[in-house]
Amino acid sequence: MHQDDIQRFARLALEGVHRPYPYQVAHAFLEEGPLESPRSITPVFYGCYDWHSAVHGHWLIARARRLLSGTDFAEECSEALDLGLQAEPLSVEYSYLKTRPGFERPYGRGWLLALAGELDQHEDDAARSWRKALRPVEEVVADSFIDWLPKLGQPVRSGTHNQTALGMCLAWDWAKQVRHQDLLDLLTERAKTYFAEDHDYPLHLEPSGEDFVSASFGASSMMSRIFAPDQFAAWFDRVMPTLGRGLLLQPATPLDRRDGRLVHLDGLNLSRAWMLLDIAAALPADDLRCDALRENARVHAEAGLAALDEQTYAGTHWLGTFAMYLIDRQQLHA
Repeated sequence: MHQDDIQRFARLALEGVHRPYPYQVAHAFLEEGPLESPRSITPVFYGCYDWHSAVHGHWLIARARRLLSGTDFAEECSEALDLGLQAEPLSVEYSYLKTRPGFERPYGRGWLLALAGELDQHEDDAARSWRKALRPVEEVVADSFIDWLPKLGQPVRSGTHNQTALGMCLAWDWAKQVRHQDLLDLLTERAKTYFAEDHDYPLHLEPSGEDFVSASFGASSMMSRIFAPDQFAAWFDRVMPTLGRGLLLQPATPLDRRDGRLVHLDGLNLSRAWMLLDIAAALPADDLRCDALRENARVHAEAGLAALDEQTYAGTHWLGTFAMYLIDRQQLHA
């Protein structure tokens, strides 16, 4: 991974995590009171237009800090993280999440776990301090997954924030990093319950006009984490039997990147790319679909990364994270 790319993606987050406006509030009033400012409600994750983007913006900055350790840019990342990852403001975030268990579930909460999992890989004193301050928030989020998933009878198969599979993937990767076996076991059981008997995913109906993640690929990415190669190949034969066998998907193109919902399609290209790589890596090494799937991932990655040059704040406040996550998955599966 080129250092310039890491800086380019992280710079987008640095420009947003402490930018309070514009901001979209998804706030449930629990009692009569005034409409408060975003920063008074969630004093750490108040930038980047919305809570989940502020959270994964912090993940991106932390990731860049570790990958570019020892550079001036890493120091700039440290300064940005130190502004918010402190015990007092995080205690407000804790209380907010504790009293509103449905808030940002599962997408934003999954990224909160990703942030904790990233900090878990840092080894310096400053990061250990942030990690300690974040731990109560991390624990309430993990507990919320454990409480919620057994009660979710069917998965949400949307192409946006409430998709169950993407949130489960983020939670799985955190649980694996911190060795949280109870959540790993629950995610495995729920994934099998939700997706193991699926068949004939309707790829011809994707994407919807505001998708940033494929419902079909999201489930596949989750199953790639829990199935052995032969199991995964048999499952994949049922759900998308023609993908990689003549059928390849074309990247999506938003018609107006100034529109915060339409620009989701640029994120779809990036998430499709990393999920195609997840699928190819989960198949047996001699599966004839692998090369075609990897090539389809390359085409989507190229389209998604090129679109970063054409963004307004509607896209820049979040797309850097998807670009960085794609690069991570590319390296994982290299």
